[in-house]
Amino acid sequence: MELGRTGVWFFQDGFTSPEAATAAKRIEALGYGALWIPETVGRSPVATAGWLLSQTTQLAIATGIMNIYHREPGVTLAAQQTLAEQSSDRFLLGIGVSHKPLVEGVRGLEYLPPVAAMRAYLEKMQASPYTGPAPGQTPKTVIAALGPKMLELAAAQAAGAHPYFSSPEHTRMAREVMGEGPLLCVEQKVILEADPDKARAAARPVAQIYQGLPNYRNNWLRMGLTEDDINGLSDRFIDATFAWGSVDAINDRLQSHFDAGADHVCIQPVDPDGILGRLDWEALEALAP
Repeated sequence: MELGRTGVWFFQDGFTSPEAATAAKRIEALGYGALWIPETVGRSPVATAGWLLSQTTQLAIATGIMNIYHREPGVTLAAQQTLAEQSSDRFLLGIGVSHKPLVEGVRGLEYLPPVAAMRAYLEKMQASPYTGPAPGQTPKTVIAALGPKMLELAAAQAAGAHPYFSSPEHTRMAREVMGEGPLLCVEQKVILEADPDKARAAARPVAQIYQGLPNYRNNWLRMGLTEDDINGLSDRFIDATFAWGSVDAINDRLQSHFDAGADHVCIQPVDPDGILGRLDWEALEALAP
């Protein structure tokens, strides 16, 4: 499986299935190595990954992330093995513990201590039987990791980590914690807009989606942001977590992640007009590998 240096991270819920296939083919044609798809309360990431893999020939499809509370570990293992075998090893499994408000408030499930829950889940996955045709390579698993303990687990019991909504400084910390070797696949939101006021205005509706989720808030505080920064979505907060500006400015931010130890950066293009769910093709074309 080849992720390439850069990929694309984007929600699929705004697309019909034919539209999603067309977008994946276009992303592949632009030279991006991977398309990362999340899981919230919309499309099944398993079914979506299978569909997109069937519609492409070289693009890796990665889940960023599949929620461990939504399926039993053996079922996740079976999905991982099946998708990897069907696609000639183009599937990367990313799993995470999500957030207590989503797990308990939306799904009505019990939210357990995150690191212990993930460790147990990985162990049960590894112990689960699978008798289907084996893929050509052993499929890799990365975990959504932000804090040091989850990053340590990512290095010890998985292939690496997929940090989301962080910064190059966080990437440097993550690499220091994990050491050399484990995959470090970071997400970076980008806005192709040079006007500071317009760029920050486009960023804030996106940030509001995540503003109240405790795992992200805790990580932003670890990054040196304050409660006031987070609650007010200050310019400091936006500038720390979004890459905005010219193509050169955004590429400089992406390079900062690589300099800090990232293996792969998946960019999430934010519409500069602030329209949620609209894929900014101008940004993807301008930033294409």
